[in-house]
Amino acid sequence: MKIFVKALDREGVAFLDLGNKFKHLSDAKVKEGMFIGPQIKAVFRDEEIEKKKLSEAEKAAWLAFKSVCTHFLGNKKAENYEDLVGDMVKCFRVIGCNMSLKLHVLDSHLNFFPQNLGAISDEHGEIFHQDVSMFEKRFSGRWNRSMLAEYCWSIIRGTQSDAYKRKRQKKKKSF
Repeated sequence: MKIFVKALDREGVAFLDLGNKFKHLSDAKVKEGMFIGPQIKAVFRDEEIEKKKLSEAEKAAWLAFKSVCTHFLGNKKAENYEDLVGDMVKCFRVIGCNMSLKLHVLDSHLNFFPQNLGAISDEHGEIFHQDVSMFEKRFSGRWNRSMLAEYCWSIIRGTQSDAYKRKRQKKKKSF
């Protein structure tokens, strides 16, 4: 949702409607797409967004995102979940969304997601989001190859990369 909202036209009807719909949220949260579950569900239920307020490309991306959320990230995976995720990534590229680390992991590692994704404990997902947010902060929110490589190596090592930072050696004083 965050990636989609960031790609919306700031002066467009859909973006302005989100600001009006969630008046209790700050403008910064709306601009960054910082919504929680109930707010996302409220946007999913709002059919006027799909019908009147989005451009054709934005509408295709929204419907693709909505189908991935309901048919892949829910309790049961659809048979064509790979096609759904692929379509969502294509539609997001058309509207100019940046490929975040989370979207890249979703696109590249579909076979690691269990069949009953929504029914399992959310603890592993929370750990993933915490790890990724730490790496996004370290790399100033920019996605690049070195960020992805460092994240993958931290998983392989099974430790945080903070433990492997270089330490400055103290200079020996000579008199």
